[in-house]
Amino acid sequence: MLTDHVTGRKYTVMIREVNTYHYQIPLHRTLTDATHGEMTHFEVVMVKITSEEGPVGIGYTYTIGAGGTAIRSLIDDVIKPLILYEDAERIEHLWEKMWWRMHYIGRGGLVSFAISAVDIALWDLRGKMAEQPLWKLLGGSSRKVKPYAGGIDLYFPLEDLIAQTEKNLEEGFKAVKMKVGRENLYEDIERVEAVRNKIGVDIDLMVDANMRWKVDTGIKAARALREYDVFWLEEPTIPDDYEGHMRIEREGGIAVAAGENLHTIYEFKHMIEKGGISFPEPDVANCGGITGWMRVARFAYAHNRVVTTHGVHELHLHLLAAVPNSSYLELHGFGLERFMKDPPPMEEGYMLVPDTPGHGVQFEWEVLEEYNVQAASHQL
Repeated sequence: MLTDHVTGRKYTVMIREVNTYHYQIPLHRTLTDATHGEMTHFEVVMVKITSEEGPVGIGYTYTIGAGGTAIRSLIDDVIKPLILYEDAERIEHLWEKMWWRMHYIGRGGLVSFAISAVDIALWDLRGKMAEQPLWKLLGGSSRKVKPYAGGIDLYFPLEDLIAQTEKNLEEGFKAVKMKVGRENLYEDIERVEAVRNKIGVDIDLMVDANMRWKVDTGIKAARALREYDVFWLEEPTIPDDYEGHMRIEREGGIAVAAGENLHTIYEFKHMIEKGGISFPEPDVANCGGITGWMRVARFAYAHNRVVTTHGVHELHLHLLAAVPNSSYLELHGFGLERFMKDPPPMEEGYMLVPDTPGHGVQFEWEVLEEYNVQAASHQL
């Protein structure tokens, strides 16, 4: 329920329309990691929620090339009729309606992606109606966040990897991440050594194995990586092996980050309570949106953990700025900056949080339209 500041009238923000859009966006170059192989494009599924009062909330999720049609179908066929003409301010109520309506077919997976896009749109709408940026609406802990450059570069030739690192340093990053998980561990170690020698001792270095190893190999790799002062080892093994993550962190002697493939608060609960990760990594685009992300961040706080992020940094910027237990913000090659008006700037190694109401992301819709899957299919 909102109050008109002039008349004092109270009114409900009713959802009048829910529209979805599906885009396939090519990457500037082929990107590679240890599990997903070569990636040439990514998908974005967007949701526009229009209120009776006029403001529009924008939410979105993404895939690494497959599943976008299914996500859009869940939103159009299941979620849209569920939330139309509901009170947009009752976000927890709407989240639970979506969750339990699709619980039997999901409990995570594509369901969490679909809920995420809608939940983000609802929070964007709430911020606009309240004339508050999300980072303040959610807590307002800090005006700036420290980012790292996340490379998706497992099979880059070494000279390209070093050139990428040089570019990141020139742009002002104080931390960088590279991929590991090649066929032979010694190749990973050689590449990590080369990057560490390039960046020196004052820049934080993260490595990401993308679930590549069994636990014993992960422990062996962690022990070898300690020599290079690695800030964290990300996703060393499959996300479901909570015990394995604990062993790799404890026996390998290196901090572990994980969570981009965990889609519910319950999965994070198991992982954190097992003691398997120092850096929980919820992704707002697949863990139930802003509602789901904040639940993970608060649970992590209660267990003396800081949270980091995966992808969609323009949204995660607000979330890390909102909470007191924030770590690094990931920036990587799946960015949407080329389609945005005034993307958030970086100054002296920090990302500055915008004060625009809601999440502040404004798209160049006419530029995006070239990659609209529905429009392309209509032309066939």
